[in-house]
Amino acid sequence: MNTDTGYLLIVEDDPDILKLLQTTLKFRGYRVISARNGKEGLESVKKARPAIVIADIMMPKLDGFGLVHRLRLNPETRDIPVIFITATYVTPEDKDFALSIGATRFLQKPVDLEEFLTTITELLQQGTVPDAEPLQEFNFYDGYRIRLEAKLTQKNRQITRDEHLLKTHEDQGNEALQASLRQAREEREELKALIEQVRERLEKFKKKE
Repeated sequence: MNTDTGYLLIVEDDPDILKLLQTTLKFRGYRVISARNGKEGLESVKKARPAIVIADIMMPKLDGFGLVHRLRLNPETRDIPVIFITATYVTPEDKDFALSIGATRFLQKPVDLEEFLTTITELLQQGTVPDAEPLQEFNFYDGYRIRLEAKLTQKNRQITRDEHLLKTHEDQGNEALQASLRQAREEREELKALIEQVRERLEKFKKKE
């Protein structure tokens, strides 16, 4: 990779996945900078323009959807390719929404490193992505709300299932299941907080009409 083309920005809150992606890309000679959430990612972009942004979707402070939307709103960053890598938002509806707000590629976790590296090569050869008009703010937040509410429904089902399994196997002390349940509950609270924020924004838009 020619350093003139810029660096690769990884925005990922999972330290294990972040390390895997960093190590893989650096081994191939790429210059890599990392951020732990979308807010940090935007700060990195302001300091120096990346050649590609590689982002998880579900992250604290500012998630991948919000990150891409803000990049596309800004004419100076609108044409930066963005690769989504996600384990949570994997339905066809999730993918359609991601592409509609300006994501360039959509990959699922666990990461297929061969596919990942091929995607990086293709996007670097392609260069910038064609300018596209970003979604109107109301349309973005309304679509975002629908995706968040769908994830919350799925998360509630997962928690109910895990709680039932723990009660059934209470005497076995299933530590892995307990850890999974704790994480799911944390993610549920994060989703609830995001939904509340999005609903408040939508109400403001409606009041302006």
